[in-house]
Amino acid sequence: MAERRYGNNQGRRSKAQQETFFDYTLLFIVLFLLAFGLVILYSSSSYDGSLMENPDPAFFLKKQAGATVVGLAAMIVVANIPYHFWERFAMLGYIVSIILILLIIPFGVEANGAKRWLKVAGISIQPAEVAKLAVILFLASLICRMGRKIRTGKGFITVLFVPVPISLMVWQITENMSSAIIILGIGVLMLFVSTPDYRRFVALGLGGTVICAIAVFVILKLNEAGSIEGVRSTRILAWLNPEAYASGKGFQTLQALYAIGSGGILGKGLGQSMQKLGFLPEAQNDMIFSIICEELGLFGAISIMLMFLLLIWRFMVIANNAPDLFGALLVVGVMGHIAIQVILNVAVVTNTIPNTGISLPFISYGGSSVLFLLMEIGLVLSVGRGIRFKDL
Repeated sequence: MAERRYGNNQGRRSKAQQETFFDYTLLFIVLFLLAFGLVILYSSSSYDGSLMENPDPAFFLKKQAGATVVGLAAMIVVANIPYHFWERFAMLGYIVSIILILLIIPFGVEANGAKRWLKVAGISIQPAEVAKLAVILFLASLICRMGRKIRTGKGFITVLFVPVPISLMVWQITENMSSAIIILGIGVLMLFVSTPDYRRFVALGLGGTVICAIAVFVILKLNEAGSIEGVRSTRILAWLNPEAYASGKGFQTLQALYAIGSGGILGKGLGQSMQKLGFLPEAQNDMIFSIICEELGLFGAISIMLMFLLLIWRFMVIANNAPDLFGALLVVGVMGHIAIQVILNVAVVTNTIPNTGISLPFISYGGSSVLFLLMEIGLVLSVGRGIRFKDL
């Protein structure tokens, strides 16, 4: 009888060991951000929608809701496919993303003064979003194949070089500097967690800081000499002194700062923003965080930042417990993508860095962005499903 009980206990333990992990906390956070994003998107875009040729206050909401539904379906599919399945397509995805970016030159669709989209079967796709996912997959696969070679100088440079061509193409062809920075940042972060030699990263950081400082210094000197040219140079000047460019490149930044300042601690109330009424350009896109601050105040802004911090924490939990290095690197890549994009968006809106035009993940308007972000979340959930509960 004792043996039978012992056998039953052993069977229960064995069954418990085989139970898979599913991160419902991560799923809840993502669903909350999506739902909140749709609410604040409607609030920030209803005025612009009512001024269209065919007035529809819910125009942007309907398009974003459609993309969100498709993205959720894609997330469910990806989450239920073992993540190693995608490893065999890593190189193909990298090459396809390059081809899609190059196709923008002859076939790109222009919107809001930027040529960043391709139209396929009536659906607009932003190749930069495809490139982010492709770089994550390819780098995770490459780092796993290289093994200890990544610790050598040659291995370090090889991995660091992988995102550079795509970053340069995104920057020059699509004129999307923010996405170029994100792609490069994803590569650096994945390399950072894969190698123990942090001195190289200190050198990279110092080198990048020095280059940026020199660039700003040169632009200021050229401006003093009256020979400044180029949109990006003007953006630097508008960043340093937005009031001097209030009718040009500094206009959007100033309006965003007005929105943030007028929100106070608790905000004016949901739907009560004044800046969205034709004052703040792209209120539903890059500058949606300023509308959050105006309508929900500092309390609302901090609450959303805390949700993103919780999201990053869940990524770290899954990465630390991932079954293998490939799975951990996939999660780190997705974490880097979202974290860098959130930091850049908030920094742009608060004028901490020059205006580069970057959306807030899961909240800003953009079908391609939410679709590929949800596919990345599907990858993370797939890695999480590979985790087995330990017998305590």
